[in-house]
Amino acid sequence: MNLKTIQTEIDASFLYGILADHEEDKNVAAVFREMSEIEQGHALAFAKKFNLNPANLPKPSGRAKTLALIGRILGYDYVLGVLLDTEKSISTAIAGARHRTKSSSSISDTAHVTILKNILNSSKTVSGSNLARFEKRHRSVGGNALRAAVLGGNDGLVSNFSLVMGIAGATSGQDEVLLTGLAGLLAGALSMALGEWISVRSSQELYENQMNLEMEELEANPAGEEKELALIYLSKGIPEAQAAQMAKEVIENKGHAHEILVKEELGINSEDLKGSAMEAAITSFILFAIGAIIPVIPFFFLGGLKAVFFSALLSAIGLFGIGSAITLFTGKSVWYSGFRQVLFGLMAAAITFWIGKWIGVSIAG
Repeated sequence: MNLKTIQTEIDASFLYGILADHEEDKNVAAVFREMSEIEQGHALAFAKKFNLNPANLPKPSGRAKTLALIGRILGYDYVLGVLLDTEKSISTAIAGARHRTKSSSSISDTAHVTILKNILNSSKTVSGSNLARFEKRHRSVGGNALRAAVLGGNDGLVSNFSLVMGIAGATSGQDEVLLTGLAGLLAGALSMALGEWISVRSSQELYENQMNLEMEELEANPAGEEKELALIYLSKGIPEAQAAQMAKEVIENKGHAHEILVKEELGINSEDLKGSAMEAAITSFILFAIGAIIPVIPFFFLGGLKAVFFSALLSAIGLFGIGSAITLFTGKSVWYSGFRQVLFGLMAAAITFWIGKWIGVSIAG
């Protein structure tokens, strides 16, 4: 019996229930509640298959409770972002379990995000504005922001830890290592910030250019754009006559037509242009710096091997914490992910330390 699969369903049910409890719109909350019941039903079905007493089903895991805590602190859109990110892995786990048990598949086994959208679309009580709000939240940076925070801290910690160890191996001076560590922190954080700023601005400029071209096409050839829009609607399964009428109505309002064409033809949403490049740059700088300062801290107070030891100890604790945080997205064991992160981080630092030692001896000699 794959208890991990059942645990995944229990966690998903728990988190959808949390979202339902904290959703202000009662109709959207009802959708989340329905998804919670679907996930609970999956867990009960697997329990029945393996003759497990439903009363003995596992409770929500520490990972799920941590996500609920994050939601309480940072907002429940973060939980929704992470939860939707895990749906693919949930579907894969269910498909594997059904294959092993040779049980028949169900349409609800896969693409739970699609199920959620279908429930929203078919619900007469969910308004178009609420559906649009969910779509915006679905595309929101909930899960991605948490992941970026973890990976940004990891980049800063691993790179600066390795740098500090390399210099510590090459020299025995406290000041040299401290200076190098702070320089590495600033250089890395500034590089990350600049890279993020360029990435966001480049994407925005590309989208803006594509939108301007689309407006020029709409002004120069509205009939052609109307035909393209009708074909898009037709490809979505809308009857030909209805698709043509919808496209005609849209083209009559140039501003609305441009917005629809940009979304349907180019796949660009106006919300994508509202992100602040400077905000992204500052966030990247801070996240990298937080990770990068950890291995430097002991060198403010100590020198020599004692500082190296405490730097490695603090970095190992930080690496374990980052590895544990990554399990919020992967669902892997905290101990496995944490110690794997520690192992790889210490290996990288050890390699640079001995290379630095070798270079230092060679120069001194």
